[in-house]
Amino acid sequence: MLALLLCAVLAVHADALDVRVPESPVVALFGTDVVLNCSFSGVSKFNLSDMSVFWQLSDTQRTVHSFSQSRDQLIEQEERFSNRTSLFPDQLPAGNASLLLRRVRVSDEGSYTCFVRVQTYGRGAMLMQVAAPFSKPLVTWGQESALKPGDAVALSCEAYGGYPEAQVLWQDGAGRNLTDNITISQVANEKGLFSVKSVLTVILEPNSTYSCRLIHPLLGEEGQASVTISGQALGFPPLALWLTVALAVCLLALLVALTVVCRRKIRESCEEMRAEEEAKELEEAKELEEAKSSAATPLKS
Repeated sequence: MLALLLCAVLAVHADALDVRVPESPVVALFGTDVVLNCSFSGVSKFNLSDMSVFWQLSDTQRTVHSFSQSRDQLIEQEERFSNRTSLFPDQLPAGNASLLLRRVRVSDEGSYTCFVRVQTYGRGAMLMQVAAPFSKPLVTWGQESALKPGDAVALSCEAYGGYPEAQVLWQDGAGRNLTDNITISQVANEKGLFSVKSVLTVILEPNSTYSCRLIHPLLGEEGQASVTISGQALGFPPLALWLTVALAVCLLALLVALTVVCRRKIRESCEEMRAEEEAKELEEAKELEEAKSSAATPLKS
């Protein structure tokens, strides 16, 4: 009712107060207190009993705070603002009609209108945005034992407790933005704060680095996390590694043993062949000697 009355009065007053509010959006941190500035000028000295200050939500025209007859008038105040708003009464004579809003919630975000009446009327509307920083992002990946270079693996980047929704950027070790094979989900809790999860699917390569950057639309860059997939991370699991080493050692020992045996066999075979050759040569020499002896003996008559 009071809002409709103020609007009607504003419509018929050509000489309005000079009411000033911020032109740029005011960013309020979740859970903190914020002052929505509103000042006025253009009137002579006055008594507080002769002025009224009225704050309302611009879109729904619901009452945020009301002051008249030298005191707060909160009968029509929106319930969710109960015990969270106040003016600065001692500064009203100086033209300060600012509103203190305590313990800012996500639901407080929106446009607020400041109405002031002192002899005549004026108003100004401003936008308040709510911001909550995200937790430091964390990057994880599934280190299954069967992974090997060339396999596809999902890298997950998660952060919590922020508002509004964040932008997530993936980059490789050279700082190049990655845009393919990315999914992102952002879910709000009962307080309106978001949890963000982004998944990047990559092909495993040894010694590869991937970074996840979280960018807050109101507060700027929130944080960065990275993961490096080393050659060791893509190796065999410990049991298979030891089995492979043991098998390799056994094969090497067997190869050495076979080499020694073969060399021994070859040496023995060569010695046998050499002995046979020497025996054969000795036999031939003996036969030749006997033949010469027979030829030299004279025949008897």
